[in-house]
Amino acid sequence: MLNRRSFLKTSVSATAAYNMPRGLGAAEVPRGLVTPNATQQAWHDMELGMFFHFDIPVYRQEWQWRSFKDFPDPNLYQPAKLDTDQWMAAAKAMGAKYAIFVAKHCSGFLQWQSDLYPYGVKQSSWRNGRGDVVGDFVASCRRHGIRPGLYASVSANGFLGVDNPGLVNRGKGGDAEAQARYVRTCEQMMTELWTRYGDLFEIWFDGGAIPASQGGPDLVPILKRHQPQAIVFQGPAGTPNLIRWVGNERGVAPYPCWSTASAGTSEGGTIEKALGGNPDGKLWVPGECDVPVRNHDWFWKPGGEQKLYSVEQLVQMYTNSVGRNCNLLLNANPGPDGLVPEADFQRYAEFGREIKRRFGSPLAMTAGTGATVELILSKPQAVNQIAVMEDIALGERVRAYEVEGLAPGGAWVKLCDGVSVGHKRIQAFARTEVSRLRFRATASVAEPQIRQFAAFNVD
Repeated sequence: MLNRRSFLKTSVSATAAYNMPRGLGAAEVPRGLVTPNATQQAWHDMELGMFFHFDIPVYRQEWQWRSFKDFPDPNLYQPAKLDTDQWMAAAKAMGAKYAIFVAKHCSGFLQWQSDLYPYGVKQSSWRNGRGDVVGDFVASCRRHGIRPGLYASVSANGFLGVDNPGLVNRGKGGDAEAQARYVRTCEQMMTELWTRYGDLFEIWFDGGAIPASQGGPDLVPILKRHQPQAIVFQGPAGTPNLIRWVGNERGVAPYPCWSTASAGTSEGGTIEKALGGNPDGKLWVPGECDVPVRNHDWFWKPGGEQKLYSVEQLVQMYTNSVGRNCNLLLNANPGPDGLVPEADFQRYAEFGREIKRRFGSPLAMTAGTGATVELILSKPQAVNQIAVMEDIALGERVRAYEVEGLAPGGAWVKLCDGVSVGHKRIQAFARTEVSRLRFRATASVAEPQIRQFAAFNVD
């Protein structure tokens, strides 16, 4: 039966749907049901982000940071056309709402003005040693309405002889004095990055950070003091606003993929794992799917445009990440000139247009409270895809569901089913002519709160 007390029919765009109000049923959260904080809710609504990997190895392709020797001369670093506004144009063409820049990768090269150690833009003749790519990046983000984030790895630093999990002596440890120096360097590094550039939307730890009790930097107090509002990927235990890795670098979340888990993840991204969360987990720590747009090339390489994923492959990543209750973080590969290559830029734009074409104009859309939410179409017509969103401010309540359509003969036919919904579930099925659809929660831990139920017919 149609739930009339909460039925809402609208013909606005899908983008507007993402901004529909929460708390549709003014429901109370049952005791023990985990919910996201406001920062995490805002992060979920972003859905798409862009990663920017750029570092000195771009200028010396044969060099490997794990050689721990023959470091590229800082003067090789010459992004003569660097234009972080062009980077933001690429992000906006794709539809990204936030962006993350790799301020310090495993080489150890510092891409902001720092005296922590003599290896970075300050030692390069580029811009007479006064360049600050981090500053340029954050300023461009703010100009273009994109939320800025920064990556700075503490688990590896080739210049300082540190390797995973963040130990000196190339990862072997065994030198307490050198480890203490490295810990101080990391704490000072994060203090610089977290105090000079204003509020950051997301902070990325690649491979996590070993806790202070095991010889790692004591970062949680610094984070809470300077960036308490930031979303943190793979942060150390005790970090607020956590998100987690999903276990691969292919842009695909496992299914089901719950926003809750018993713990965050601190693993690196080199070994594929199944990290789908736990519906009964006690932490809200949703998944982010990071993937390079050039098949597994995180940094620019000559001829790498041949590895660009097709638009169809990118759309599949979108439906298998955003459509599985995660965010998609798609990488960009600025070249030696400091620009996003034209072929890559065009691919982002094509991807953005295709997402808008497929999901920008639903046939109909509704919202509702209760186990059954019904969607009435303007006329009988073909449907082959749905998007469902829970009001996650009130927790992930649905544990299993079915979607049915009212066929021309008057019978309800099953179109698809599933388990997890969370922030968003996108699901395709055989094209079927129906006049109505209904979402039925067949299992839930509290009264379902459906923020959006939309139908599409995608060519």
